[in-house]
Amino acid sequence: APASRAFPPDAMREIQDAIAAGEVKHDGEICFAVEARLPARYLIGGRNVRTRAESVFGDLKVWDTERRTGILIYVLLGDYTIEIIPDRGVVARVPEGSWERIIGFMAEQFRKEQWKEGALAGIKATHDLLELYLPPGPGRRNELSDAPVVL
Repeated sequence: APASRAFPPDAMREIQDAIAAGEVKHDGEICFAVEARLPARYLIGGRNVRTRAESVFGDLKVWDTERRTGILIYVLLGDYTIEIIPDRGVVARVPEGSWERIIGFMAEQFRKEQWKEGALAGIKATHDLLELYLPPGPGRRNELSDAPVVL
């Protein structure tokens, strides 16, 4: 499977560790998901990657955090596409346009097939952003798994 070639187990462990390490510094919950190609129903229905990412956001229950601070980083390997879907609690506090920059430099790495580097850079930039706008609230706890998901 292309997903395991792009993100072998070692890379997945590094991604998981990077998510866990950064989350202690803010109130966000990052979920990293990778998919090799869009499911057929998205291609046929003329739906797009954003729609798929929103559906994955729901399927993986990224919305299910007390303060609505989940963030899905969705990577579609087939066409180097990244979608970042923040929950309402994040949207309310992080300036619009912040995610495009992160997506931009992730995509740049991905086009060079530097999958792990792109993922880690995106996760770090997301942590930095959340540290700025979403400091840890009282009773901060890890509500979503830090393990990356292959769809």
